[in-house]
Amino acid sequence: MLKGIDPLLSPELLATLRAMGHGDEIAIVDGNYPALEHARRLVRLDGHHLVPVLNAVLSVMPIDDFVPEAIFRSTVGGKPAQVDPVHQEIIDCCARHEAKNAVTPLVGADFYNRVKAAHTIVQTGEPRLYANVILRKGVIYP
Repeated sequence: MLKGIDPLLSPELLATLRAMGHGDEIAIVDGNYPALEHARRLVRLDGHHLVPVLNAVLSVMPIDDFVPEAIFRSTVGGKPAQVDPVHQEIIDCCARHEAKNAVTPLVGADFYNRVKAAHTIVQTGEPRLYANVILRKGVIYP
């Protein structure tokens, strides 16, 4: 255990977050996502819901402010305007940490292709469908 570090941040996940560079992306996905098939690197956090894991990651990782869009979420049935309860929770969590960055919905293949290119996928045990988010790492300013 470490002081001030959320215990959901496992040693493997902390090392991954630290190893990522500016512009690298990390996907945090639900338990139904085909993560093993899509991942370049896979960190499993079975038994944990997505929003607490997202909150823990955002507590230590800066979001990229060099680009207009740096936080993305999956969508239901190709309907980017549809906001399921889990999507609202994702939006609210991101707003608490990164008020300047909106959460951009990505439809189907656009989301999948971005996840496949991500530095790492973190698979949670989240049971709700379409509970997936991608974060683009920013910088810590001097």
